[in-house]
Amino acid sequence: MSITVPAAKSMQGNLVLYSTSIKVKNLVEPGFYSIEKLDPDNKTETGYQRVLNTARARKLADYILKGQENKDAFLPTSILLATDKDIHLNESENTITISKETEPFSVVDGQHRLEGLRMAAEKNHDILDFQVPVNIATKLDKISQMCHFLIVNTTQKSVDKGVEQRIYARLTEMVVTEHIPSLPKWIQTIINRGEIDKALKIVDYLNTEENSPWNGKIQIADHIKKGTTIKQGSFVTLLKRNFLVANNPLLALGDSEIEKKIFLNYWKAICDLLDDNSDTVLYKYNGVDLFCKFSIPFFHKLMAADPNAFQVDRMKGELERCFESMEGDYAGVGYPEWWHKGGIAGGMNASALTKVVQAMAHALNRRNMTSGEITI
Repeated sequence: MSITVPAAKSMQGNLVLYSTSIKVKNLVEPGFYSIEKLDPDNKTETGYQRVLNTARARKLADYILKGQENKDAFLPTSILLATDKDIHLNESENTITISKETEPFSVVDGQHRLEGLRMAAEKNHDILDFQVPVNIATKLDKISQMCHFLIVNTTQKSVDKGVEQRIYARLTEMVVTEHIPSLPKWIQTIINRGEIDKALKIVDYLNTEENSPWNGKIQIADHIKKGTTIKQGSFVTLLKRNFLVANNPLLALGDSEIEKKIFLNYWKAICDLLDDNSDTVLYKYNGVDLFCKFSIPFFHKLMAADPNAFQVDRMKGELERCFESMEGDYAGVGYPEWWHKGGIAGGMNASALTKVVQAMAHALNRRNMTSGEITI
């Protein structure tokens, strides 16, 4: 096979790169490229590629197939191929010719995209004419190719988690009223669930309410600000994992505004008891993790006694009784000193925090809850 394609030449030090676009039918032609897998047991080999994740490639294939139907498939990230041979640019026509002499190309970056495109083309032959941006590095020996693979895969920085969450939330709000292009199934699922949008609204509420103990303490998206103690991305993730779950009784209320106010009251009660104005872990990852987990048994107990009472004083009283009933290694959880920076709380891992939550839930159920009037 021999193809001639438009190309632009770039020089990066001694590296010659050609930027072009190649149709899928050429990319998947047998012998066009090869992938040298990493064999950890053979130190003399120069293979460097990871084992292909078929599930990941299939996700891309599903996205391409769906996008092909709507004519809005979008795959702008270029595949990086390499050859140890030279390729000459036809400067009068700005083209390069790829032939058997230059093949097979080594895949430095993009093996999952190539496999996903191949899978999609097997199901829909129209995809064979889909054009893919490709960068071709020339006169690059195998060792250099391996080094470039390492550089590409260790220096690329993914988008900030907080920014990613903001985008998901905006798409969730827009999906009903705006035309959204074809998206990978896993992204569409996240948007449809709406969990990130809901968690983000709670975080923003806690961070902006004037009388909130969290006011100004949460670093929003990619915005660095003094005085913050936890990133939005971490807080949203913990809410999704430990608060916005099927067994959360607050979700049965069906009112997101009330849920936010109740959750704020919960944190007011916690901080009234445990924040003594010292440098505390309470407002860091471990504090959020523990009290998001504990909120489920706490609200179950609270609502079982009186489903219409969520005032701060009532929650504070129930927390005090819970802390007083704590025994053993975690008896100190109800004292501010336990949460001081450099203290016990900061040194705990996820497994240890889960054990603390279990002990708190056990202590909570030792006493009967008192009832009261609702004041949110």
